[in-house]
Amino acid sequence: MVRDLRPEQLATVTLGGDVVDGELEPENAEIIRMHSVIYNTRDDIAAVIHTPSPAATAFALANLPLPCRTEPLLRFGQAQPVPVVPWGPRGSDVSVKGITQVLAENAGTNAVLLGNHGLLAFGADPVATGRLVIAIEESAAAELAAAALGGAADLPSGALDAVQAGMKTQRH
Repeated sequence: MVRDLRPEQLATVTLGGDVVDGELEPENAEIIRMHSVIYNTRDDIAAVIHTPSPAATAFALANLPLPCRTEPLLRFGQAQPVPVVPWGPRGSDVSVKGITQVLAENAGTNAVLLGNHGLLAFGADPVATGRLVIAIEESAAAELAAAALGGAADLPSGALDAVQAGMKTQRH
């Protein structure tokens, strides 16, 4: 588990996958390209988190985009549906090309669902990215629960502007 990691279990790598410090297990080396493509595509990104969180992964397994229907998604930078990248073996050319294509088609997204695999979220820093991961997981769980009640309702028109205005007011 992440909370049990010790510094000696971590590795520092270049975007090309060369180990600068520490050791990298083979099962972790294959995901470097999935992270690197995000950093190389978006110069505003400084953190990438990959997780198989259960509710978001349910959407990835169903190959369905996660709709933006909760305020936290707006608040933490995901104002559009989280798109799905078609399945490819993790870190493979198929996977990396799929991520590149989905990013090109969904400018402004801060996350993608990896078909039949999990979630890849990215942001300006690790804290912001972690908050987005939590918002996505909670939104996915709420979306699944709402389906049992007949389905979730879309946010009203202007919701993003209202949330952003409220956030500006709270900062001053």
